[in-house]
This record gives sequence, structure tokens and C-alpha cells, in this order.
Amino acid sequence: MASRTGIIQPVTDAMTGPIDKTTRPPVTDEIDEAVRCLRAGGVVAFPTDTLYGLGADVFNTAALDRVFAIKERTSGMALPVLIDSWSQLEQLTTNVPARARVLADAFWPGPLTLVMNKAPGVPNGLTAGAPTVAVRLPDHPIARAIMQQFGGPITGTSANISGGPDPMTLAELKALLGDRVDYVMTCGPTPRGTASTIVDITTEPPTPVREGAVPFRRVMKIWRPA
Repeated sequence: MASRTGIIQPVTDAMTGPIDKTTRPPVTDEIDEAVRCLRAGGVVAFPTDTLYGLGADVFNTAALDRVFAIKERTSGMALPVLIDSWSQLEQLTTNVPARARVLADAFWPGPLTLVMNKAPGVPNGLTAGAPTVAVRLPDHPIARAIMQQFGGPITGTSANISGGPDPMTLAELKALLGDRVDYVMTCGPTPRGTASTIVDITTEPPTPVREGAVPFRRVMKIWRPA
């Protein structure tokens, strides 16, 4: 299988090529605004390859509290995290299994979330007190551009009310959360509408947590080839 590792590649959009500040000012203006919001401790609604997400600085506990409040989500439920590079992963995790890199090569950027041991300094509020953190590198130019410019990982929980349906269009997103979040991004490809697959790789063999866009059997085939 050819490597799909995008963690050291420039952000690109399959339809338009590399993001260019000289040719796409509306897009980059939105990215600039999203990053300003994140740095101020705000919460941004933005598109990913799977669903619309709610982004906040994962190391800002006040911002994390706002995500829980916006979603009406209990603090006993952890928030997943999005990254754009292996160095961002290393900010969040420790004792990463060697085969995690193999899974990253096969499925990142893409709809696979990996549960790993969290690093010291990762807020307990992010992980609901658990010793693990759920991490994904999305296949979406806008989501990745935000993190590249922000310079760190952000939350990637779905932009919905906890337990409720996920908005499938920008209009639905604005109607649901437009008055709750600090900024709604309108640029970029629409999410595909299927949640990511979540696999816990702190166990051997890995434990399926949620099957989504990637069949669990594909993950296991890469983890332990025949």
C-alpha cells in the first residue's frame, strides 16, 4: 500500500491546489480569524473530512470548558483531538507503539482516530481524567491549515448537541450552534458526513471503540499483516 502520510506535506485542496494567500483571500481571511479566536481562548466551528467540528486550544482549560458547555456534554466524556504533524502528536502522547507509525502511514490523513497514552501536561479535562487521548490527522485542507497556522493541536469533537444529530450542511451548523460559538468557518469542502473509526492501540490487540469510515478489519490487517 502506498504511503498516505500527510504529516510532513503541505496542505493541499484536491480541487484547487495549495492554499495561496495571494489568490484565495476569503479562505485565508477566515483561517486568520479562526486562529485569532483560538489564541484568545475561543471556540470555532469548522469543517473536517468527516463531520463539522468544534475547535479549541487543547491546553486551555477554560476553552475546553466552553466546548463542553456549547455541546451540553458531560465532563465525564473525553474530547477527541486533531493534529497536523507528528510533532503535534508528540505534544499529546507518550509511549506510542511502534506500529502507530504504520497506521499513520496507511490511514493519515484520514478518518481513523487512534487512542494512545497521554503525555504529562495534557489537561485531565480534555480526557475526562483518563490516561489516554484520542487523536486524528484529518484529510481536510481548512482543518489542517488552521492547525498549521495556530501551531498546535485543537479539539475535534463533532459540532452538535451531545447525543443529537450532526449538522450535514453549513446552514444546519449555523442554525444549531451559530449563536453559541465564537466563529463559524464558511470556506472549504463540505464534510463527507461519516464519523471516524476509533481504535484503542494501548491494548494488544487493539480494541475497537467505534467503527466509522474505516472498517476495523482494515486497521487490523495493517497492524498485524498476515
